[in-house]
Amino acid sequence: MTELVRAATVLPAVRRDIELQTDDGLTLVGELAVPESHDPIATLVCLHPLPTAGGFMDSHILRKAAARLPAMADIAVLRFNFRGVSSPRGTSQGEFGHGDDERFDLDAAMAFVAAHGLPDPWLLGWSFGTEVALKHGLEHPVVGAILLSPPLHRTEQTELAQWAGSGKRLVAVIPELDDYLRPAEAAERFAVVPECELVAVEGGKHLWVGENQTYRVLTEIVERLNPALLPLPTEWE
Repeated sequence: MTELVRAATVLPAVRRDIELQTDDGLTLVGELAVPESHDPIATLVCLHPLPTAGGFMDSHILRKAAARLPAMADIAVLRFNFRGVSSPRGTSQGEFGHGDDERFDLDAAMAFVAAHGLPDPWLLGWSFGTEVALKHGLEHPVVGAILLSPPLHRTEQTELAQWAGSGKRLVAVIPELDDYLRPAEAAERFAVVPECELVAVEGGKHLWVGENQTYRVLTEIVERLNPALLPLPTEWE
């Protein structure tokens, strides 16, 4: 029986709870989802929105990426709670680090990726998660970073400029109606990284609410990680 893909759709994958150990002595909780019957072609390391505004590993775009992309696009999806953050999966130790101490959390996630041989990792940051990606992602062997609704509140221009000529890809997906950074300003801020791909999404909003916006964001992700499997299906048997 074929059904429409909806907000609550969870497609087949191998999912397991994981723990990440940081260099400053904390245990973080998370989940790894991989394709059910074969190896992934690429890996998505998800960095969630602002914890003090309700962001966590289950923030809806990240949850839907984990629910769909292992099956639809042969992508492994790693999600975890930053330090001090709770979700139905559990609570990560520690307390909010304002984007600075979260570098240890990213270190732990990337150590897990390396230890388990997960291929071609990309960072997927959303809002606050983009700040962690931009500030600390260059230290890691990632293919690149996809930034959803980057506010650029905590990232200095000097930090952003370091991505220029780094050899790592940078994709900024900017909602037309974002609450913090809209396409015209984004073009100015990201001009220090000439190779950055700016994707302005007409009608898009910071929280990417609704199936149309979810589909657009997941499409932008798959276009970079495994474009051969586009377009993404809207129905599943």
